[in-house]
Amino acid sequence: MGCSSSSTKTRKSETSLKAALIIQNWYRGYKARLKARQHYALTIFQSIEYADEQGQMQLSTFFSFMFENYAHVHKEELELRNQSLESEQDLRDRHDYVDLIDVPDSYNGPRLQFPLTCTDIDLLLEAFKEQQILHAHYVLEVLFETKKVLKQMPNFTHVQTSPSKELTICGDLHGKLDDLFMIFYKNGLPSESNPYVFNGDFVDRGKNSIEILIILCVSFLVYPNDLHLNRGNHEDFMMNLRYGFTKEILHKYKLHGKRILQILEELYAWLPIGTIVDNEILVIHGGISETTDLNLLHRVERNKMKSVLIPPTETNRDNDTDSKHNKVGVTFNAHGRIKTNGSPSEHLPKHEWEQVVTIFSASNYYEEGSNRGAYIKLCSGTAPRFFQYQVTKATCFQPLRQRVYTMESSAIKILKERVISRKSDLTRAFQLQDHRKSGKLSLSQWAFCMENILGLNLPWRSLSSNLVNIDKNGNVEYMSSFQNIHIEKPVEEAHSTLVETLYRYRSDLEIIFNAIDTDHSGLISIEEFRAMWKLFSAHYHVLIDDSQVNKLANIMDLNKDGSIDFNEFLKAFYVVHRYEDLMKPGVTNLG
Repeated sequence: MGCSSSSTKTRKSETSLKAALIIQNWYRGYKARLKARQHYALTIFQSIEYADEQGQMQLSTFFSFMFENYAHVHKEELELRNQSLESEQDLRDRHDYVDLIDVPDSYNGPRLQFPLTCTDIDLLLEAFKEQQILHAHYVLEVLFETKKVLKQMPNFTHVQTSPSKELTICGDLHGKLDDLFMIFYKNGLPSESNPYVFNGDFVDRGKNSIEILIILCVSFLVYPNDLHLNRGNHEDFMMNLRYGFTKEILHKYKLHGKRILQILEELYAWLPIGTIVDNEILVIHGGISETTDLNLLHRVERNKMKSVLIPPTETNRDNDTDSKHNKVGVTFNAHGRIKTNGSPSEHLPKHEWEQVVTIFSASNYYEEGSNRGAYIKLCSGTAPRFFQYQVTKATCFQPLRQRVYTMESSAIKILKERVISRKSDLTRAFQLQDHRKSGKLSLSQWAFCMENILGLNLPWRSLSSNLVNIDKNGNVEYMSSFQNIHIEKPVEEAHSTLVETLYRYRSDLEIIFNAIDTDHSGLISIEEFRAMWKLFSAHYHVLIDDSQVNKLANIMDLNKDGSIDFNEFLKAFYVVHRYEDLMKPGVTNLG
């Protein structure tokens, strides 16, 4: 009996162990699949972001092209260039911006006292936590005072650290105020004993860019020797048009928003290029190239670089006798990297550029739970220390499965918008591969067409289950690539190819039209519209008959006064999703 009982217990133990191993293996596989889905979603976000950055470079070259070919818009000179690149000369007196704007007794937000003190920093932080809006009077005064101090600063700020005075370096914040609050909570507020470098890209994308900018500017004014601001590629009025900060300003400050935007344009241009720590560490937005020459960059007239998208009006020159060898052509690339046509400095040879660290401080950048933010603490003679964090909201406490679903749903949505914007091109590519006219392609053929047209370098095979219908033989019904989504037409007469093109380039066109709208009326003449479209289509190689555009422009001139409200015109092109047909949790997934 004893042996029989022991044998039974052994078998039960073995069965329990096998069951536990099966469950463990299943869970590991389940978690691995969720992680794969999360990885694919992040790949979509990143690929589309990189494609947008390439679009920025194309837009930059367009502006150079426009300056060469569009001089007839303003007979004496391009007012765009005059306004956007040399508005310093036309800036109204401070009196017109600040002193004439009264703060009413009814205003219950924070009231700043100049000269500013640490009390004002605390006041702002508490107010912004309560989602209060700082009055335009104070916003303008802070920006004016900040610009005044920045104008006295060199291109590069030099900072020394010590064991008792570590330096904290923060990367992109992109309007995510909760991340700034988290940094201050974990690391302390800026002070004489707690210095900071904020390395650009304070604004755009997030919804609280102005609050972040004001906190940083006020902290800079209180501690000008201990809080350092570098310029990023988003400290740029043209980039703000594309990525949301301009709209945020005009929404929060409907009456004085345009004044704020004008002084911001000036302030951006005076932000330092970078920070040099202990004469051995360069902190600069976007990194460096093999030809970075600090000697040249120290001499650049940084205030002439008003936008990453528009080149300066003239090439800066060195004062040396042989000036032809000392030209400095500076550009910020899509990441804000500074490059020159000079050689590496003899004091900073190429081999000293090998160790590079990227720091990014905006957590949940693409979607809730997508990434952590970080900052670095530096002290002379010791290794950098890295600190990570993630702002947690209710969604972060959801199960991993639900968080992954939320992320991939968002990723698939924006990917489908890319797909529908190239429907005509994709359809032609599919049909060229479909020799039997069956409406079906192999998965490989479909994936080839998607990559060839969209150029996103994505794992299309793995993504196919969320983008198309696949029959029992593994063939793709390629027209299902466009199911459950369409671009709304502003007028039925608009040709589909034209609608797709205008939707695809709507962000670029908005920037271009705002650039030539020199009086900020939101209106341009039909003649300007046609002339600009001809240049745009020539530069972007858009193969659309001009008569289609002319016809659409005439239709959009609703009151027949010869002008077009181009912002309303571009808003008319938007994507409609049938949300009830989007993927559901557990039904389909990425891979």
